[in-house]
Amino acid sequence: MKQFDDTYRPLPREVTIKDSPIEGLGLFAVVDIPAGTCLGETHVYAVSRTRRGWVRTPLGGFINHNDNPNCYIDTSHEHRTLHTVRPIKDGDEITVYYRFESYDGMVEE
Repeated sequence: MKQFDDTYRPLPREVTIKDSPIEGLGLFAVVDIPAGTCLGETHVYAVSRTRRGWVRTPLGGFINHNDNPNCYIDTSHEHRTLHTVRPIKDGDEITVYYRFESYDGMVEE
């Protein structure tokens, strides 16, 4: 059965999870990824009878911190999405700058 482009995927085709030199496991590019690419949802807001709060997706669960990140998590919409801020080479680790407010990264060519 063919998977449709708008079908939810735990990880986008461009990344994989493996051992990180930063901490534990991390996300790594398996292809070159251009600047300005949206890689998908990192967190969704879940509401049930017993819980309300942000839940990390598999994509959001393995992103490590870097003071000079190559991605940022957009917090301006209902769901949190991961975007590249510069080109990422095959094999590079996907990183964000951890903080409570959004990181409004500028896209570098």
